[in-house]
Amino acid sequence: MIIIKLAKEGMAPSQIGTHLRDVYGIPDVRLVCKKKISDILDKKNLLNEIPEDLMALIRKSVMLQKHLEENHHDMSAKRGLQLTRAKIKRLVDYYKKSKKLPIDFKYDSESIKLYVG
Repeated sequence: MIIIKLAKEGMAPSQIGTHLRDVYGIPDVRLVCKKKISDILDKKNLLNEIPEDLMALIRKSVMLQKHLEENHHDMSAKRGLQLTRAKIKRLVDYYKKSKKLPIDFKYDSESIKLYVG
């Protein structure tokens, strides 16, 4: 019940786990519920279509792109953007194989800016 309430308030699965640990003293949800938080949210259709770790990498990529638009000569940021895009590609491939993302999902740096906001 608490997990569902926190998810409806807009918390991500990792934030829910941290909140349960800090506030309620539950060190591991799997010990109590015999399921992961993401499995519980998936059963109640409260899970986002893009996994949390992938969304964090996409946000990082968008922020790096904005930074590079203003600072064209920042070579370490360019390298960081390359590494982040490589991580995104590997993670997208993994999620397609594990069927957590649709097969036709394609990461496009320009169109994803609209999704992330």
